Amino acid sequence: MRALNILLGSLLWIVAGLVLLLGAVLSITIVLLPVGIPLFLLGQWLMRMAMALLVPRAVRHPLEAGRKKGSKTATKVRKRTKGSWKKVRKALS
Repeated sequence: MRALNILLGSLLWIVAGLVLLLGAVLSITIVLLPVGIPLFLLGQWLMRMAMALLVPRAVRHPLEAGRKKGSKTATKVRKRTKGSWKKVRKALS
């Protein structure tokens, strides 16, 4: 699956580069400016999608990855210490 993402991301990155270049060339001429600007914006969007396919999820969304890791760890700790709180209370009483 990772190899497929890299392949698709690379192809999309090449297409995005060509669309960006075409948009930039068309934006130079005043007559074709209304065509060049949307093509340039489309190229930027395609470039973002290509980068999203190439980088791992933890790099794209570091906060979400950290929250997932933290909640899994908290669940494990909660399960391990479930009965031990009663023992601690008895020992302190």
